[in-house]
Parts: sequence; C-alpha cells; structure tokens
Amino acid sequence: MSGFCCPVCGEALTSTPKTLVCANRHSFDVAKSGYVSLLQTSSRGNHGDNPQMVAARRAFLETGAYAHLRDAIGDLAERYATDGGTLLDSGCGEGYYTAAVLERLGARMEVLGLDISKSAVRLAAKRCKQGHFAVASAFHMPVKDGSIDLLLQIFSPDSASEFARVLRRGGALLECIPGRRHLYGLKAAVYDTPYENEVSPFEKSGYRFLEQRHLMREITLETPEDIRNLFWMTPYYYKTGAREQKRLEERTALTTETEFYVTVYQKL
Repeated sequence: MSGFCCPVCGEALTSTPKTLVCANRHSFDVAKSGYVSLLQTSSRGNHGDNPQMVAARRAFLETGAYAHLRDAIGDLAERYATDGGTLLDSGCGEGYYTAAVLERLGARMEVLGLDISKSAVRLAAKRCKQGHFAVASAFHMPVKDGSIDLLLQIFSPDSASEFARVLRRGGALLECIPGRRHLYGLKAAVYDTPYENEVSPFEKSGYRFLEQRHLMREITLETPEDIRNLFWMTPYYYKTGAREQKRLEERTALTTETEFYVTVYQKL
C-alpha cells in the first residue's frame, strides 16, 4: 500500500504481514479482506453509508442498470491514465466503478480507493484484489501531496482543497454527478411534488475543462426487490416518512430516467 501515508504524521507507510507502519512507529492493522483503516482516532466508529445502503447499492448495480455509466468511466479512465502513475478513487464505495477501471488499466497504474464507510471498503477490497483500499475521509486523505495522477470522484463528496493538494499539476480529475432528471420517476412515485436536481456550471477554479459525456437513459425495474434496492441506496429513503415509503413498497414495477454528467478536468 505504498500510495497511502500515515494520517497522523504524513510519513510513508511500509507493509509488514499484518500492519502498515510509518517511520514514527504509528501502526495500522490490515484486515483479513485486505483493507486498512486510516481514520484518525477521534474519527473512529461507524461512518458513511450503513450496511443496508451498501448492500442495496451492490445488489442494484449488479442488475446492470448503470452498466453504460460504468463503461463510460472505464473509457475515460483509460484515456487519461498515466503509465506508472497512481489513481485514487475518492469515495469508492463497494468498488463497482473501481473494478471497471482496474479491468481497463490492468497494471498500468497503482489504484487506490478510500471511503469513510467500513462496510463499503470491506467489499471493495474483496472485489478488487489488485487495488489498495483504506477507510478514510475525503476531507483528510492519507495521501502525499501531488502524488495522484488521476482522481475519480463518482457521486462522492467534493473535497476541493484535498483534491487540489493530492493531485499533481497536469493530473486529471474525473467527476461524475447526477443530471437534473436523474431518478425523476422514482421521485414522482414517492413525493407529491417531485423536483429536479440542481446542476452547477461545469467550472472549477484551478482546473481546465477537458471533456464531458452526458448520459441519459430510461430504465424499467420489474421487481419490488430492484425498486427497493434503488430506493435504499439513495438519500431519498432516509429523508422520507412512512407514508411516502409505503407508496413505493406497493409498486411492482417502476420506470425512471437516469441522467449523468461525466466530466474530466486538468489541474493547472
């Protein structure tokens, strides 16, 4: 796990059979599944997506409903890969998109993934044996300054200052965000007054816009299980009351729009 550094002192971490250790003797246990927790002591506990949300997202993504997005991310990662460089998937979740990148890149780049959810990182480490994964916050990345050549931000927190710190000059930031009509059909099935998502201008201070893919596709879910998993993996489930949740539970099929913007920027 040479790509990570000590979250306490910032020194490089070296591997022993069961731990990662820095020159100042700060030590971090490596779990059996291969990931390491690099959250600072004050941040330990249960954070990020809970096991239900992680399991629902994993089950939904395995249906292939977002396979076109997975392919687009893989295409762009391959295009902007740097041979011998390091890729960081910030907010990697259970590793669905990280796996797509690893399939495309093979051994061309060292691939790191971090997420604040231990439940998610455990699955990512099991799924992506070639990658290196840590439980860590995107707002305090255990990564050296300027050490990242390609950074992925896929539906994950925008830690602008940390991204600017760890990404090298000339490196690429690949960002994926939902479009205005993303999951509008799901919202219409739940809420009395559905709403569109807000989409900010595609401008970032300190970066140059390189290219963008705009993906729109209608999907139909034909089982209550798929509908439930889609709902559970979104923040909407945790922001709605019992009445709204019951509406969706009664559905046996659901058609909804999906809309994504996958944008690549270059750090100046």
